[in-house]
Amino acid sequence: MKAAVRRRYGSPDVVEVEEIEEPSPSDDEVLIQVNAVSLNSSDWEFLTGTPAYVRAWGLLRPRYKVLGSDIAGRVEAVGKSVKKLRPGDEVFGDILGCWGGLAEYTCAPEDSLMLKPASMSFEQASAMPQAALVALQGLCDKGRIQSGQRVLINGAGGGAGTFAVQLAKSLGAEVTGVDSARKLELMRSVGADYVIDYTQEDFTKNGQRYDLILDLAACRSVFDNKRALSPKGSYVAVGGSLARILEVLFLGPLLSMGGRKMGILGAQANKGMARMVELFEAGTVVPVIDRTYALTEAAEALRYLGEGQALGKVVVAVCEGGDFHKR
Repeated sequence: MKAAVRRRYGSPDVVEVEEIEEPSPSDDEVLIQVNAVSLNSSDWEFLTGTPAYVRAWGLLRPRYKVLGSDIAGRVEAVGKSVKKLRPGDEVFGDILGCWGGLAEYTCAPEDSLMLKPASMSFEQASAMPQAALVALQGLCDKGRIQSGQRVLINGAGGGAGTFAVQLAKSLGAEVTGVDSARKLELMRSVGADYVIDYTQEDFTKNGQRYDLILDLAACRSVFDNKRALSPKGSYVAVGGSLARILEVLFLGPLLSMGGRKMGILGAQANKGMARMVELFEAGTVVPVIDRTYALTEAAEALRYLGEGQALGKVVVAVCEGGDFHKR
């Protein structure tokens, strides 16, 4: 089978499409023909080996040679312990624990997958898992969003950000989106009430206060972000450099003693997906897909992701029938 393979950390130049052996499912796994896989910041981090903590999965060389964790496809075969899925089922999910999505076939545990609704294309399904659930868990589980709140989403024009704007609006919040000038119109189109070009205005210094900040960029200090919170406001960081993560982990609890709450989201794979599917089928939340690439263009897709200018999600259509549309 064909797969986008890398054997060392580095730029997208280390990724090559090769013929490798097709995997076989273990007892609790299913073999999936991958129709589409979306790319996330985690793919970029594991490609480059930065931040440093990703090297826990391979200090000098990556343990996983094939990236891609947000997949959608068809079940081809099942292990003997699999109980719910059958060959022919159309499924999707986040397989971050085993990777392997940038290939024609991959194996994944049954419990990491759910049935794909007929109303959802393979491209749309692959765009959902990490991005949609970071938005859901960050706003609802960690941020405890409430109707009528003033919510700021930093990085609102990316994959998780476009989901977060739509979700926050559906829950009755007033939403301010922050991103580059290139993404201002996109943020408005998915529902942001106000937009800020971060190159022209620092939201932590403009005097505005927010009840909830979902920080998908995590590029400013916790002290700066605290300044932008209302007296009982909450700040939720997602990802960032190792230094920024440690800052939030250690200083966040201290800064939370005065009424504000500051913490970091430890996202849980696939938690809340059924709710996001319901919102999709109701037309409340729709994946925003910027570009779709072929598997042979995997390196180019990763390069575009790494530039940080994607308007929503970047998707790789792998097998025929994956709703592949040329750019």
